[in-house]
Amino acid sequence: MKNNISIIIPAKNESAGLRAMLPALCKLYPEDEIIVVDDGSTDDTVKVCESFPVKIVTHNYSKGNGASIKSGARAAAGDIFVFMDADGQHCPDEIPKLLNEIAKGYDMVVGARNMNSHASLARSVANFFYNCFATWVSGHKVLDLTSGFRAVRSDKFRQFLYLLPNGFSYPTTITMALFRAGYSIAYVPVKVIDRIGKSHIRPIVDGLRFLLIIFRIGTLYSPLKFFAPASLLFFIAGVGYYTYTYYTLGRFTNMGTMLFIISILVFLIGLISEQLTMLLYSNSQDGRNKQ
Repeated sequence: MKNNISIIIPAKNESAGLRAMLPALCKLYPEDEIIVVDDGSTDDTVKVCESFPVKIVTHNYSKGNGASIKSGARAAAGDIFVFMDADGQHCPDEIPKLLNEIAKGYDMVVGARNMNSHASLARSVANFFYNCFATWVSGHKVLDLTSGFRAVRSDKFRQFLYLLPNGFSYPTTITMALFRAGYSIAYVPVKVIDRIGKSHIRPIVDGLRFLLIIFRIGTLYSPLKFFAPASLLFFIAGVGYYTYTYYTLGRFTNMGTMLFIISILVFLIGLISEQLTMLLYSNSQDGRNKQ
């Protein structure tokens, strides 16, 4: 039995990219649902979409990429969601690669870019670091944590809709959430072409924002695995400082005590966070099973 697919495209001032992408997309998937979520665009994004047989979801003001993804998912009727960027980087003829892996039983398939596909050296290095960190935290090989080109079973995606942020880090969140819940994820190499138009990424502001993604990955997937090393570092510092003060001053100082206390507190915070995370995913699964 063929699954119905919904192709969801978040767009903010991407009229040029949509004008180039929608003709091929509509030609290849005339019977499938194509949804463009206009995130408060000030250009003619909506006007371009009206020229094609696509469903338009409009935000009265810009809410963010993640908010657009959530709006599209709520409006979609397909059994499988395919997410694409509106800037023309993702090729419509690459979608079958994702769907073929879904047909094999995977819950989500991500189009993985190579190092040369990123917009700049800085972003390539950052994404490489994210992938390595996510691989360590999750225990699963992560080839492209932040790719916006992916296919996912709609029931699995909706299960974690409430977790998704309104900003740019929805790919990170949904990837780690599915891993944490025990669902299967595959990666397939895809070609990425140069984007059409100007990127919405701001180097300094978004650099700090992406740094927070690292902490989000750890706390979302396995907090104790994230907090335990920090606790160990404080403990080692406490032992080192105690040894130093013992041989130089002959006593145990308040600083040494504080380092040991911080070590214990950080570990306990991680332990509590781990329990809360388990409850979070357990409740999510239970809620899904009752539907």
